[in-house]
Amino acid sequence: MGKKIIVIGGYGHVGGGICRRLGELYSGNVCAAGRSLEKAERFAASTGGKVKAMQWDAGAELEDGQLANVELVIMCLDQSDTRLAEACLRQGVHYIDVSANGPYLLQVEKLHGVAKEAGATALLSLGLAPGLTNMLSRQALTELDEVDEIAIHIMLGLGDSHGKAAIQWMVDQLGAAFEVLEQGKLVARNSFADGRDTDFGGRLGYRKTYRFPFSDQATLPRTLGVETVSTRLCFDSRTMTALMAGMKSMGLTGLLSREGVRRSAVDLFGKLRMGSDRYALKIDAYGRRRGEAAAFQAFLQGNGESEITAAVAAAAADLLYCDRNAPGGVYHSEQLLAVRPDKGKLTLAPDSAVWRGKPSRIWAEGVDCRWLIGDML
Repeated sequence: MGKKIIVIGGYGHVGGGICRRLGELYSGNVCAAGRSLEKAERFAASTGGKVKAMQWDAGAELEDGQLANVELVIMCLDQSDTRLAEACLRQGVHYIDVSANGPYLLQVEKLHGVAKEAGATALLSLGLAPGLTNMLSRQALTELDEVDEIAIHIMLGLGDSHGKAAIQWMVDQLGAAFEVLEQGKLVARNSFADGRDTDFGGRLGYRKTYRFPFSDQATLPRTLGVETVSTRLCFDSRTMTALMAGMKSMGLTGLLSREGVRRSAVDLFGKLRMGSDRYALKIDAYGRRRGEAAAFQAFLQGNGESEITAAVAAAAADLLYCDRNAPGGVYHSEQLLAVRPDKGKLTLAPDSAVWRGKPSRIWAEGVDCRWLIGDML
């Protein structure tokens, strides 16, 4: 038996997908962990024993020896502090977090020196957004000589099945105010405002996307050195997108700060099956190539947001678990990983500029990913 991979929240929507994928490669070494041992055992049984069950309260203090014989911890639950991440890194245990919470990720970044000294690696921004949005944005810097602006557009399917934590986060952000970097200066923006017509390509065509506080737009200016980055969101249901934008313009999203209204909204989104489970990304980057103004466009589409998030996180976990050459420190996905699309299959590989290694043996299928570069797009 090798060292363990512990997936905290491992029987949830995303965590379960991560466990199943890793269990196929590392049978018996993957643990689905969570507060309910009964749920963990029920999930583990559904994998035929490839995944083991473990009780783990993410909010409790670590016990002595709790991280013994552990190579990697994958966190699939929202955290209010970085105690567990720091404990892992200090003890030389790799750490992956699928959180989309920008302020929390910023706190984990501060553990870079701790991780580097211990020879452990923490990987953040792994999923659809942040995650693939980050790595496709990084591709723009490979294709263009200079990048001045990156505009990220995301479409999410309301017919998809989302975990409760993800729905709560989405509802909490609907009325949020936040800051973004524009031409090197921080400016205030509001969620579900400042709409932009966006061509997602193919049958999806044009959709109106609106500002939304995904963490990628806060991370990429630091990691890629781009002065203007924005992220906008729409739903596959044009009606629901328009409804959210209308509520924002009339000031009604402020009602979500009331606990009763918030709880009802979370329940509604959890039951809502309007539209499909299709997701899509569109990245527009503007800069220069060979001294001339140029643009980069990336398109990505597929079905099942939780599935693509699980596939990306599991692929990154495979790279960390089987490769001893990963650089120590705290990194976002675009700093260490590169996306490789191939006829409906999407794989991750170490970015050869900073980490030499083979592509992950875990991939996402049924994903249409492509990009274009030109003087006028």
